[in-house]
Amino acid sequence: MLQESVKAAFPDFKATGKEIFMNERLPFLRKKTAKLTASPGVYLMKDQKSEIIYVGKAKNLKNRVTSYFRESADHLPKVASMVEHVYDYDFIVTDSEYEALVLECSLIKQHQPKYNILLKDDKGYSYLCFSDEAYPRLSAEKNKKKPGDYLGPYMSGFVTRETAREVNRVFRLPTCRKKFPQDCRKSRPCLNYYIHQCMGVCRGNISESAYRDIIKQAKEYIQMGSKDSVKRMEEEMYRAADAMDFERAALLRDRIQAVSKAGEKQKILDAALEEADVIAMAEHNGTQCVSVLCYRSGRLFDKETFFFQDTVSREELLDSFLIQYYEHRRSSIPKHIVLEFQLPNLTLYEQLFTEFAGTRIYLTVPQRGTLCQFIQLSRNNANEELAIRFGRTGKEVQALEELGQVLGLAQPPQYIEAYDISNLSATSMVCGMVVFENGRPLKRAYKRFRMKENVSQQDDYACMREAITRRLTHYLNQDEEGFSRLPDLILLDGGQGHVNTITPIVQQMGLHIPIYGMVKDQKHRTRAISSTGGEISLSANRSAFHLLTRIQDEVHRFSVAYMHSVHKKSSYQLELTKVRGIGEKKAQKLLLQYKTIAKMKQASPEELAKAAGVGSETAHMLWQTLQEMQTPDAQE
Repeated sequence: MLQESVKAAFPDFKATGKEIFMNERLPFLRKKTAKLTASPGVYLMKDQKSEIIYVGKAKNLKNRVTSYFRESADHLPKVASMVEHVYDYDFIVTDSEYEALVLECSLIKQHQPKYNILLKDDKGYSYLCFSDEAYPRLSAEKNKKKPGDYLGPYMSGFVTRETAREVNRVFRLPTCRKKFPQDCRKSRPCLNYYIHQCMGVCRGNISESAYRDIIKQAKEYIQMGSKDSVKRMEEEMYRAADAMDFERAALLRDRIQAVSKAGEKQKILDAALEEADVIAMAEHNGTQCVSVLCYRSGRLFDKETFFFQDTVSREELLDSFLIQYYEHRRSSIPKHIVLEFQLPNLTLYEQLFTEFAGTRIYLTVPQRGTLCQFIQLSRNNANEELAIRFGRTGKEVQALEELGQVLGLAQPPQYIEAYDISNLSATSMVCGMVVFENGRPLKRAYKRFRMKENVSQQDDYACMREAITRRLTHYLNQDEEGFSRLPDLILLDGGQGHVNTITPIVQQMGLHIPIYGMVKDQKHRTRAISSTGGEISLSANRSAFHLLTRIQDEVHRFSVAYMHSVHKKSSYQLELTKVRGIGEKKAQKLLLQYKTIAKMKQASPEELAKAAGVGSETAHMLWQTLQEMQTPDAQE
């Protein structure tokens, strides 16, 4: 509505896709913000109904709030939408930035603002339950309806069920429907007893106290992991051996072996993390996915993934996510939290989470070593989750993620345009444009440019300048559907010279498009990517490197094919002008009419005369010349 009103008031207005249509309250908000304090605190944005739509914290309230309402603000779409709906705001001054962080956490939980990142957990929790009976059974439950001793909650129902199955097998707990001690010695043991999957309580040879000791060991195994439980059972085994209770010692020995074997199966990588959460993220097609891998006692214990549709920066998303995620899990925060990238105030988060957990919490951002492998594993999980949601492969999602990170883009480039100049002479200079959308070629969006400017010599820079200018002019004028979308990234087949030539053109048009060159080695293979500041190596980012190579090979193939087509047409046109009475314009007219020489050869002299606007004698000579020409390829 507002955009249509602007167009009506200003007929010459041309949309660039970057405009932010501000609300009418901006003058009032700017005037109010000019008087705001520079102290740390929290601000609460409100709509016309006085409902809180966003809560944020700031080290300097005046600077932070001013950034929302300044003129010519280049906000992200989500922020622009929020600003458009702000009618007024409140603020709360605090004594420190840390107090602001704690207060922000509390207010978000209380008000659930529309424009804050909110964790929506609709899958519920799972629990491990030891039933309340003489001989307790272990089961996985989705709630706490039945009486018993519960462990949890756990985020993953699958992990909870697998844990119950593993513990029942390792400690040989009964899983049948018999009730003990009522059903002891009333029937033969089931198959599980004979295959050593059950201790055989139904035989009546195990006392309640002995069974309770086994249940205690099973709980320790779940809560402390295999290492601590094995250590305790070993001590008990040695005591039994010293007391000459060799039967019990042998039973504990077998149980230790089963626990150790089960623990080894669940370890991943080299168990460098005793107790930690590894958090990484990926983004695809406007959707962000955060993956949390939970390691407990040196093994992968649980995994959670969260999806967000908000188009905010990675830092802002992680900032909001961490606070809300651990605010709901105060009793289960691990000692170490491993993050994919740095946040401005890690010490504040450590202080807050330490207060939540009541014990020292450490936040780590690894740069090299084994921890980076865990980060990559978590990122791969996020990529695969996005791939499933969007019907893509994990490698495609990861390639775009890596490319965006290497180039320092705010988001992975979903819509990429690549350009390559190809020529054989000054009369056959062309430019090919290919498009990759979500990591795959979008062939219906490919475009071809034949140079229109009078270039007397082969000049790749001039040709690239003309092609890009024409393409972006079409976008600004919105006069052709194929050019109506602005790319997230422009790649030029060439080095820093091409980038330096094209960057000023894009800036003069008032557009903000990242521009990079694709550099090849002497064997015409992709070597690096070039910017105005120099070259960037992609050797360490295999997925991004392969994607860039595909793009470079495809744009080269497309531009060369078009150049050969144009060159052949020029050759045919030259042959046609050898006929007396056929000049360049008439030859072009014939090629435009018939598209190919093959179709032109099928025309009669009368049809040729009509198409070229010549007499019958000239048309007959033209027809004879065509019949003598070699049959060209099917496509021009």
